[in-house]
Amino acid sequence: MPRPATAAPSARSTAPAGAAGTGRRGGTPRGRLVLAGLVVLSVLVGGGTWAVYGSSLFAATTVSVSGNRELTTDQIKRAAAVPLGGPLFSVDNGAVRERLLKALPRIGAVQVGHSWPHTVTVKVTERTPSAVLRSGSEFTEVDRAGVRFATVGRAPAGVPLVQLTPVQSASLLHFGTTRLLQSAIAVAGDLPDSVRGQATAIRVRSYDGITVELNRGREVVWGSAQEGSRKAAVLTALMKAEPHAGHYDVSAPTAPAASGS
Repeated sequence: MPRPATAAPSARSTAPAGAAGTGRRGGTPRGRLVLAGLVVLSVLVGGGTWAVYGSSLFAATTVSVSGNRELTTDQIKRAAAVPLGGPLFSVDNGAVRERLLKALPRIGAVQVGHSWPHTVTVKVTERTPSAVLRSGSEFTEVDRAGVRFATVGRAPAGVPLVQLTPVQSASLLHFGTTRLLQSAIAVAGDLPDSVRGQATAIRVRSYDGITVELNRGREVVWGSAQEGSRKAAVLTALMKAEPHAGHYDVSAPTAPAASGS
C-alpha cells in the first residue's frame, strides 16, 4: 500500500522559537536599550537648550565693569547698552565692544565676555596721555600714538604741555604747524619713563628745534623727533651720570652733553 504523504513543514514551524514574539515586543533587548538612550539624550539636549535660551536660569541680568580710572562705571554701562533680561549666551560681545570704542574715545581697548550664570563682563584699558594741548581754557589729552581722546578743564599732573612757538622760517613754511605738532607728540611718547613725570612742557620752535622743559628749571635739547628711542636711552644714561646738571643736549645722540647745576 502507498504510504501517506508527509506534509512539508511550514515556514512558521521552522522559525526560531521566540522570533515572532521578539518582533511583537519591539526588538531585541539591545535595540530597546539604544532606543531608550536616544530618547533620554533628546530630552537632555532639548532641556539644556531650553535652559540656556528659553529660561531665566542663564539670563543676562548684570554688567560688571573693571579697569576704568577716569571713566565712571555708569558712563561705561550706558555706552555699552548691554541688553539685559535675555539669554546670556545671545549677548553680542562684538557689538558691545564697538559701541564702547565709538562712544568713549578715552577707551583704547576693551574685552567683553560672559561670567556664568548671569553676568556680562567689560574690562577696559584707558588711553594714557603723553602730552596735552591748550585749547582756550581747556586742555586736550593726546596719547603716544597721537590720538586726541579727551578734553579736560585742568591739565593732568605729570603730563607735559605742548607749546608751539615756531619762528617764521623755511622750516615752518615747509613742515607747517600740524607737522610740528605731530613731532612734539612723538617726542612726548619717546620720553623715557624716568623722565616723563618730570617734564612740564615741550617747546617747538622748528622741525629740529624741540626742547623738553623739566621741573626745577632744567631742560633737554632734543632736536628733531628723529631717533627718538635712541635719544631716550642716551638721556637716561646722561641723567644718571650727571644728576645735578640743569641742561642736557641729546640732539646729536652720538655726542650728548650736560652742563650747569
